[in-house]
Amino acid sequence: MKFIKIILIGFLLFSFSSNSMAFEKVGTTSFQFLKVITTARAASLADAFTTLPATSEAVFWNPAALTRVQNISASAGYVDWFLDVAHYSFSAAYTVEGIGTFGLQGLMTNVGDIEETTVNGLGYVNGVYIPGLTGKVFSPNATILGLSYARDLNDRFAFGVTVKYAREDLVYKSVGAVMFDGGFTYNTGYKSIVIGAALRHFGPEVKFIDKSYPLPQTFNIGISSYLISPYDPLIGNYGDHSLLVAYDLIQPRDYDQQHSVGVEYSFGEMLYLRGGYKFNSDQEGISTGIGLKFTNYTIDYAFNDYGDYLDAVHRFTIGFGIN
Repeated sequence: MKFIKIILIGFLLFSFSSNSMAFEKVGTTSFQFLKVITTARAASLADAFTTLPATSEAVFWNPAALTRVQNISASAGYVDWFLDVAHYSFSAAYTVEGIGTFGLQGLMTNVGDIEETTVNGLGYVNGVYIPGLTGKVFSPNATILGLSYARDLNDRFAFGVTVKYAREDLVYKSVGAVMFDGGFTYNTGYKSIVIGAALRHFGPEVKFIDKSYPLPQTFNIGISSYLISPYDPLIGNYGDHSLLVAYDLIQPRDYDQQHSVGVEYSFGEMLYLRGGYKFNSDQEGISTGIGLKFTNYTIDYAFNDYGDYLDAVHRFTIGFGIN
């Protein structure tokens, strides 16, 4: 009966994603910084992460997974993005027995300093080309603040919701918007298989001057399981060795359907080696990473290849938790 339930739930989820899209596909979306998340573990698994968060980082992916935080959890992340753009993040979670788990998230995008130029200032002076510099410097940026709540409905099913406010400051014009995330996780009870789904960035269109564009809404469905682990694996128990496999089907609003596969090997719950691949992406492909855990502290690193024309992206995350 357990196996039949798994097949039924999986069929319903994938039917929904294929035939009952929650939003219409568009070519252009606003607030592109929302698509850049600093979670190194998730990035090293090619974003096959809907069912995997077990710390405060769940606020960025699937708020339902916050229920796995037994007491307190916090993390800080950094992304070395393209063209000297930097992304910083912070998350925290706290579980109140009998009530649920509360989460907090914050993200900031720093584009850096840009020298102002004007068309009127272009030209040559004494044979020297002047690029129209005015001497002024401006710094575009973006920020996100969010609150999450998650709760176990029973020993297998959990749900979570997030409300967040995002603002993008392009100097000439700045715009903010309120949006929502929601998700669930289901521990099937069969071996270590977990199923989950999450909808992120649900909200109104964002208008800059006289043009409005929808948010980069994304719907993920995921499934994961341990092939090798001391905890009810699909294959067997090999002592301190664990091998976790995860798959996500991703429905972006502004791109075709994508598929992500991630694999994580761990030894003694101290050393983690990760890899993944994202299918049907113009730039993203192979990803790798490593993680270390010392008592209550974690350090994660991810490397993402963006093809021949873009630089590779490096992510770092540090975390802390008390059970």
